[in-house]
Amino acid sequence: MRRYGPAVLLALTGAAVLRTALFSELYLRYVREGLRPYLILSGAVLVLLAAVSVCARRPGQAGHDDDGHGHSHGAAGPRVAWLLTLPALALLLFPPPALGTYSAEREAAQRAAQGVGTFPALPSGDPVELTLAEFSSRAIYDSGRSLKGRTVRLTGFVTRDDDGTWYVTRLLVTCCAADATTSKAEVRGDAAADAPDDGAWVTVTGTWHPEGTLGSEEAWPPVVDAERVRRVAQPANPYERP
Repeated sequence: MRRYGPAVLLALTGAAVLRTALFSELYLRYVREGLRPYLILSGAVLVLLAAVSVCARRPGQAGHDDDGHGHSHGAAGPRVAWLLTLPALALLLFPPPALGTYSAEREAAQRAAQGVGTFPALPSGDPVELTLAEFSSRAIYDSGRSLKGRTVRLTGFVTRDDDGTWYVTRLLVTCCAADATTSKAEVRGDAAADAPDDGAWVTVTGTWHPEGTLGSEEAWPPVVDAERVRRVAQPANPYERP
C-alpha cells in the first residue's frame, strides 16, 4: 500500500485545490478573482498526475517486485511518510478561514506612502458607499476635503485596542493573502457604544471626523462619527482590492 503514498498526496492536494476554486468561492480568502482559472488548472493537473502515478505502479510492472521468493523489494517510502497526507486531508476538509483581526493588528501601522493632493469628487447622494481604503486615503491625504459634510457607509470587521477603542477594519489584497495590508477607521459617537465582538462584521454609517494635519501620523487612523452600526454577514469576498 505504501507505493501509493505519493499518488494519495497528489490526489488529496488536487482535490483540495479544486474544492476551493472550482466548487466554491473559498479561493477568494487567499487570492484574487483573476487567479481562479490557474487554481482550477493546477488542481486538475495534480489529480491527473495522481492517476498516472497509480497506473504506473500497477502490481507486476515494477522492476524489482519479486526476488524469486514472492517478496517485494521496491523503493517504497517509510510508513511515516503517510503522515504527510494529514495536512492535505485537513486542507480538503477544513479550509483555513480568511485573514482577520490578528493580521490587521500586526500590520495596522504600515501604510503605502502617498502625497497630499486633491481627489476626484465623490458620487452624489448620501450615504456614499466607500471602501476602507478609499475612506482612509481621502481622510488622510485629500487637500480638497471631499469627505467634509458627507455621510459615508463603511463595511468591515471589528478590531480593538487595549483601551477599548474599536475600529471598522478591512484587509487590502493586491495579489494574494500573503501581501495583505490594513485599512481601518476609528468608530466614535453614540452608535459606537455597543460594538460587536472582535472579528464581527459590521456596516458603519456616519460622518468623517477630521483629526491631525493632512498626511501626518496624527491623521491616522481616520475617525468616523457613527450614526448607525449594523451587524452584517461576512461577505463572500472578505478583502478589498486596489
